[in-house]
Amino acid sequence: SKSPNEVRNQKRDISKSGQFVWIPFVEEIVPDVDLGRREMHISPPKGLLELNLRFDERSKKERRLLEWKERKKFQRRLIAAKKKLRELEQQHIFQGFRYGEKSQRKLLAEQILSVNSSLLRQALKAAEVPNKGYSGRRSMQDMITQKCGNALKISEKHLASVGREKLEAYYKHKEIGLGLMSEGKVAIVLMSATGKPERSFDNGAFETCEYSTIDLVETLLLDMERFVEEEQRASVPIILILPAHEIQPLEELFASHDHFGFTPEKVTFLVEESLPVVSCSSVEQKNYKVLMKSPWMILQSPLGSGGIISMLSSYNISEDLIKSGVEYLELCNINKRCLCGSLNFLGFVSSCEADVGIQTFKDLGEDDFHVVLPMKSMKKLMKQMEQLPLQPIPKSNSHVEMVNKEWVDIVPSAPNSYEFCCSIYD
Repeated sequence: SKSPNEVRNQKRDISKSGQFVWIPFVEEIVPDVDLGRREMHISPPKGLLELNLRFDERSKKERRLLEWKERKKFQRRLIAAKKKLRELEQQHIFQGFRYGEKSQRKLLAEQILSVNSSLLRQALKAAEVPNKGYSGRRSMQDMITQKCGNALKISEKHLASVGREKLEAYYKHKEIGLGLMSEGKVAIVLMSATGKPERSFDNGAFETCEYSTIDLVETLLLDMERFVEEEQRASVPIILILPAHEIQPLEELFASHDHFGFTPEKVTFLVEESLPVVSCSSVEQKNYKVLMKSPWMILQSPLGSGGIISMLSSYNISEDLIKSGVEYLELCNINKRCLCGSLNFLGFVSSCEADVGIQTFKDLGEDDFHVVLPMKSMKKLMKQMEQLPLQPIPKSNSHVEMVNKEWVDIVPSAPNSYEFCCSIYD
């Protein structure tokens, strides 16, 4: 028989490949069950694990044909993406295809496919408008209230305080919210704060983000007072929007906690919306070029909380949610103040038949937002994706350029580029 360490190592290898093995739960095969550590040590007969593993049963010829079809599909998508970038006069991005190894050229191809050309077109137009500064930017909140109509703004204090005179209304709204949540009519969207080390507030104060997204999500989902109660979670779709490097750790966190009571098929992880950084030098007035981090990597920056609407529209997620019976989206960022799954807030918005519910904060952090959006309002916003309020922010960014057929590192001493921001709140 195998030692516990050998078995654990084999189980890790299997879990990495995404394969599962069924074994009989009998004393001879599972001799040691540690309830305290939530571990089971197995001692399977030789060949049992290999026998139960499911392998690809297709023939070698069928697999090669499938791979060929996938390559052709990839090439067609790449050709279409390159055409759109040429239309935007960004063909310099393709220079990296002439250099480097196959893996590097493939990386460049994947980078090109990741660019949202429609958003980039809007960003280039926004860069032509004189920049009014970060504090004066137009926000998604403006767009939501203009396009959706009846906006209900509720203060953080109002939601938290329950006086005797408001007690009846509080429980009424909570009951309405509970009904919507338990019937699967609400989808929750959580967004990471883009990994920023500090967050600024309107009063000039700063908060250092001491906790990783993983810590914040785990704390939030285990706190029944701040999040949806476990009894309702099985019927609630949840979407987490994160930087690319946080996706796998969060997937592993959910898997290790039995998805925190959510139905695995209803848990979706999405990489946050980003936009290429473009040049803003005086030499290239109105000739904004996408900057390259390396010959094979496009320099990009997170779009911000306003990118949620674009993402839910781009991936057809909204249509799928509507088909599944979802009537409301609850959008919230992941932080220590997060109160997503607020039945009172949800019921308040529903009972008032508001077109959008917006929670306001006393000390509004740059990444703080909490919005309840009916799907009928989401449909209206999806038709306005060509009018996203993108704000160009001057920044200093090192990059590479092709000069006299050689790649040169550019290290600016002053702002040389625009990063684009789209925030839900002002």
